[in-house]
Amino acid sequence: MKHLFLILLLSATSLSSQAQVTTALPDTLPLHAVKAPSLRFGYFSYQAALQAMPDYAIARHNLDDLRTKYDNEMKRVESEFNKKYEEFLEGQKDFAPSILQKRQAELQDMMQKNMAFKQEAQRLLKQAEDDTFKPLKERLALAVHKVGRERALAFILNTDDNAVPYIDAAFGEDILSHIADALK
Repeated sequence: MKHLFLILLLSATSLSSQAQVTTALPDTLPLHAVKAPSLRFGYFSYQAALQAMPDYAIARHNLDDLRTKYDNEMKRVESEFNKKYEEFLEGQKDFAPSILQKRQAELQDMMQKNMAFKQEAQRLLKQAEDDTFKPLKERLALAVHKVGRERALAFILNTDDNAVPYIDAAFGEDILSHIADALK
């Protein structure tokens, strides 16, 4: 009997404490009726802003020229290798074993040098791109900060690559045109 009384007492205490918590909560309001602190934010496409800069076209043209030069050199080297390889295939049955090994070693060395050049060219092109666009990106970053301060924005989002799939225009504004003006 004592056990039953103890269980009933604990249950009643538990229910009364839950009732107090429930009654202490305000009536549930719809989500749209709850006032949150108003934060304004901006959003823009970083790539579109970068490409709108006047110096971007010049930088892109210079990089394309450099890429063309590397591509032409790679084609020349590849053509030279193919010619040597064809000569090797045509004469391999007539070569003495030592000459055959020497030519194979030459071709292998040539192929390794070509692969090393290709990798180095890719590295140099990436470095040139980074160096070329660094001042543009720095200017863009300054313009973004300036617009953010002027427009009293809490933060600014980059919408590239579907990073922000939904933006409610009632809370944020597209600041691309303001950034473009700041870059002029």
